[in-house]
Amino acid sequence: MKKLINDPADVVRDALRGMAAAHPELRVDVEQRFVVRADAPQQGKVGLVSGGGSGHEPLHGGFVGLGMLTAAVPGEVFTSPVPDQILAATQAASGGAGVVHVVKNYTGDVLNFQLAAELADDEGIKVESVLVNDDVAVQDSLYTAGRRGTGGTVVVEKVAGARAEEGGGVEAVAAAGRKANEASRSFGIALTPCITPASGAPTFELGDDEIEIGIGIHGEPGRERRQIGSAAELAEIAAAAILEDMPLDRGDNALVIVNGMGGTPQIELYIVFNEVVRILGDRGVTVARSLVGNYVTSLEMAGCMLTLTRLDDELTRLWDAPVSTPALRWGG
Repeated sequence: MKKLINDPADVVRDALRGMAAAHPELRVDVEQRFVVRADAPQQGKVGLVSGGGSGHEPLHGGFVGLGMLTAAVPGEVFTSPVPDQILAATQAASGGAGVVHVVKNYTGDVLNFQLAAELADDEGIKVESVLVNDDVAVQDSLYTAGRRGTGGTVVVEKVAGARAEEGGGVEAVAAAGRKANEASRSFGIALTPCITPASGAPTFELGDDEIEIGIGIHGEPGRERRQIGSAAELAEIAAAAILEDMPLDRGDNALVIVNGMGGTPQIELYIVFNEVVRILGDRGVTVARSLVGNYVTSLEMAGCMLTLTRLDDELTRLWDAPVSTPALRWGG
């Protein structure tokens, strides 16, 4: 194992210290392990909190800031944060108007965020939860009952965050996040496994010419293992799986995210993106918005994840709204 770390037991704590040093616009609580906007809480404004296992950076801490999350809670690598962490972040984000939790559909995340929401309710903090389950690769997995929450999490956090910036109430912010989730689908492909610092071993084994189709973001296996193909072939596989589940028709507008899993060069992601544009163009679908890069990763895994979101006027407006976080920035 070759990693730029000190002690495997201190990876998350050390990374949080580095994040605090790099981003003074954020407050980082290294002991309770959460990241929050420096201007939080804002009285009368809905707070937005998300989190999950570390190893998916920039998700979630990289999306804390104007237009997205109020706070993020990192667990250990590929491990859910505990309820006390989530409660502390919820308290830090609460300005009296309620807090929305964005929760990826992994069993540990769901249970721990639910318990934290109950504890927050005992303190008079109203919490609404948005479950992200955009992955179409498998129905159930080692970590989930139902579909996994993957690349669509970025869309949910951006849309819900923009609605909160507009002054929406807790129900309106949650509704915007749920709408973004319902309009988004994702499918991932791994060219290599990843290695968690604690284990020092690959999460699964692949031959030199093998790839895993339909992986999750924790290195869990997908639909099938096969020999590697061209970028065009792999883009067809990912797009076909999504479009079978959520058909996009002539005249539709789409947000397309080609997300790197942590170890894929940007040049290759652009090649995949070009193939997806071709596939959608053949169907008469307009690629109205796009992101290409590393947004929801799996440590150093090579591969990519395709996320498609069917856009309407509301989702487009909320996506375009200004954002200023370590990982996403645009607008005024």
